[in-house]
Amino acid sequence: MAFPERLSGLPDYAFPRLRRLLAGIEPGGAVVDLSIGAPRHPFPAFVPDIIARTAGDFGRYPPNDGTPELLEAISVWIERHHGAKVAPDGEIMALNGTREGLFNAGLALCPEEKRGRRPVVLVPNPFYQVYAVSALAAFAEPVYVPATRSNGFLPDYGALPRDFLDRTALAFICSPSNPQGAVAPEDYLADLLDLAEKHDFRVLSDECYHDIWRSAPPAGILGVRERVGADPERALMFHSLSKRSNLPGLRSGFVAGGAEAMARIRKLRAYAGAPLPLPIQHASAAVWADEAHVEENRALYQEKYRIADEVFAGLPSYAPPEGGFFLWLEVGDGEAAARELWRRHGIRVLPGAYLAREGEGGNPGRAFIRVAMVVPATQLKVALEQIRSTLFDK
Repeated sequence: MAFPERLSGLPDYAFPRLRRLLAGIEPGGAVVDLSIGAPRHPFPAFVPDIIARTAGDFGRYPPNDGTPELLEAISVWIERHHGAKVAPDGEIMALNGTREGLFNAGLALCPEEKRGRRPVVLVPNPFYQVYAVSALAAFAEPVYVPATRSNGFLPDYGALPRDFLDRTALAFICSPSNPQGAVAPEDYLADLLDLAEKHDFRVLSDECYHDIWRSAPPAGILGVRERVGADPERALMFHSLSKRSNLPGLRSGFVAGGAEAMARIRKLRAYAGAPLPLPIQHASAAVWADEAHVEENRALYQEKYRIADEVFAGLPSYAPPEGGFFLWLEVGDGEAAARELWRRHGIRVLPGAYLAREGEGGNPGRAFIRVAMVVPATQLKVALEQIRSTLFDK
């Protein structure tokens, strides 16, 4: 049975493509996997205790939107970090990780047509691949907007033709960005909200790396929305405990935004979603309320930034990330570099082309590799030194 036509042109997901690329090549050393953004720092020690203590609640259906305690904990977190007041009982919904919410937002919020034509969804290029699938599933046209060195790795949506902007229904943004680690300044987000108001679209802000930063907390879309007095319906924020708290397997996140948009998302979830089990919700509420483990986690990544800066010092093409835990290294040919690192050292990295789409000027990720700084610092230092000596110091 074939995919629906609108999805038939999707390339395979990045990691099966990487497995095929490396198939038949013996790794040149003990495998060091820097290809996938799977956090490996410790998660809060109290999480298993809460799940064990409330395990009896696995025998109950959980509330669809989230328990009042979890929604209140998220609301308090948003106000503490962003200065934005978001109502826990109507403007927040718990998610099975951000990917669920990012995908379903397209189905819930994208109209069937805009100005009598197929709607547009703006996507930064490169990007987290669910953005494109969300657009296609909603019968919208994804428009891939380059996020390259020339624009600080942030898409310049305002430079698009008016025709595209007038047809735009949704615009995705990720800050700190995956894969480049760029942080959107507050002015950038304010301008994006202004653009959304002028052309009547919503901004979907993926902030799952928000708590991992180099020198200062990134601005968030809800805080900027509050400060500039934008229409609450113009912006939705998505976040999770995966990177912030090293709990990707908990599959716990949230979406927050205007009451009208959230009502549509909640209605879709009521028919087609899978709410978080109650013990997971209990643990999640406690994790959102705790900042000590987040500060410890951030310090570990800041040490890894220092290691990367030291290893790649003097390299003109090196762009130090301002947030997140990826390096975006320009190597000429990402696939060739990935094969060479695997063959010589057993280092697995992801070719940047697998995170992007062809556009004017080609695929903006083709010359890059993405390196996930998820292994311990001592192991990372050795791997980065091998990457430098193999790909740059020839």
